[in-house]
Amino acid sequence: MSEITPFRIEISDSELDDLRARLALTRFPEQETPGDWSQGVPLAYVQELKEYWQNQYDWRRGEAQLNSFPGFKTTLNDLGIHFLHVRSPQDDALPLVMTHGWPGSIVEFLKVIGPLADPASHGGDPKDAFHVVCPALPGYGFSDKPASPGWGVEKIGDTWAALMRRLGYDSYVAQGGDWGSAVTTAIGIQDTDHCKAIHVNMVSARPDPDTMDDLLEIEKKGLAGMKHYQDWDSGYSKEQSTRPQTVGYSLVDSPVGQMAWIMEKFWAWTDCDGHPENALGRDEMLDNIMLYWLTASGASSARLYWESFGAFSAGEVTIPTGCSIFPKEIFVCSQRWAQSRYKNIIHWNELEKGGHFAAFEQPELFVKELRDCFRQVR
Repeated sequence: MSEITPFRIEISDSELDDLRARLALTRFPEQETPGDWSQGVPLAYVQELKEYWQNQYDWRRGEAQLNSFPGFKTTLNDLGIHFLHVRSPQDDALPLVMTHGWPGSIVEFLKVIGPLADPASHGGDPKDAFHVVCPALPGYGFSDKPASPGWGVEKIGDTWAALMRRLGYDSYVAQGGDWGSAVTTAIGIQDTDHCKAIHVNMVSARPDPDTMDDLLEIEKKGLAGMKHYQDWDSGYSKEQSTRPQTVGYSLVDSPVGQMAWIMEKFWAWTDCDGHPENALGRDEMLDNIMLYWLTASGASSARLYWESFGAFSAGEVTIPTGCSIFPKEIFVCSQRWAQSRYKNIIHWNELEKGGHFAAFEQPELFVKELRDCFRQVR
């Protein structure tokens, strides 16, 4: 079935009442012993967020913002995929598929869709226009949840290529960060007949052993980041890549559990100087968390780790590639390391601010990076 149907997000009042009732019954642990973020999200901040979420946060505002963009569902590889599709007023715009990661969602892209699709209305050049497609990963948001194994990044890449063909785009470009980087890289490997170029804002390439005696500063930073991740920041991925079902029971049953599971990463992975609300607004972070809570996707989203955690640095890309290195990214990489995997780098930029959630944190810089990169393949 190749039908594309309009899709609006319509959450019932009873679901929102259930959320508030669960928040009211939250059972908290005792306060962390060091009084900082080193053991996880501090109790005082979680309690503050819980009260705000329960009594002040307005989902109807977030729902209306999401529904202000044209949303659709279609079945591909026997799975329903939810996506936003914003056609540019410029007929010759370049088709672009953008992929989020974990613990993100299509909410990450809401601030950049307008400038990308209609640059003339946002102080830009109409020649930089894109037709923008933002799908929700399988098992995330309002995309359906796979009922059997096999939905790794390669299959998702094939599915996105099929989505672009179904939308009538014979030629397109692709962008992503986090899991979106892995999916976008898979597209760049697999769909070279149709994908003209890719752009990633988390570059995943193995360190080159031949450079270890003469490391650049960015490479020293990258190795230190990898060690910190393995020692102090990878517990979530160990759990999600080995036992996603087990952790899923807590995430799907407890809204505060789901919120804290994600909020820790907004603290750890944004350029926030110690507090996530220095990088992102409280409401927009809760909008993102709501896409996990309302769709009960704590387990289904985690399964992508079980499916694909070893796939981040597999395979070489020969099509044109752009790379934007934001300073607070989980992993940073030098261009010479990246070239061992991405063989045709046409855009490389090391930025001065921003972190893992690039479009979410620094929408203007993100838009400029995509324009500068893909201008070379139009």
